[in-house]
Amino acid sequence: MTSNRKLKLWELKRVDKETFLSQNKVDIIIILDNIRSLNNVGSFFRTCDAFNVKKIYLCGITPHPPHREINKTAIGATQTVNWEYRESALTLTKELKAKGNSIISIEQASKTKNIQELSNFINKPLVLVFGNEVQGVDQSIVDLSHEVMEIPQYGTKHSLNVSVCAGNVIWEATKNRNK
Repeated sequence: MTSNRKLKLWELKRVDKETFLSQNKVDIIIILDNIRSLNNVGSFFRTCDAFNVKKIYLCGITPHPPHREINKTAIGATQTVNWEYRESALTLTKELKAKGNSIISIEQASKTKNIQELSNFINKPLVLVFGNEVQGVDQSIVDLSHEVMEIPQYGTKHSLNVSVCAGNVIWEATKNRNK
């Protein structure tokens, strides 16, 4: 019987920081619209590093590096993921839409689509907007979006934690772009 041995960190063959910074990024931009939790922000950085995302915009009240609590969950990803703070997520969304990006709000709305439909945007520059842990994505941004998408859920809770949601959505958005 063969053993399925866990790998040591050095066996994972991850690229070093310099290589990561110089490699082509997946054409996906993340907007965080008034995310409150420092731990959620750190998790977004770590997820965006894992999936080689182009950039994160931290908007409104969203905390930004340097901060010890963000670093605790980001574990260094604030040094590898391109990020920028913007005061207004709405102004930024308008800017990015005018540049030809497809805007997708991740939200529960009357006409949402399943995140599996992100495959329809595989050849387009994509902006994924994630909203506040309580209020969600601002309605004015939802109104500007090309689509509103959500993760199907089958339990009693109304939603997933925003950083857990991001892991699912960003994986779905990148899985076919890396082929």
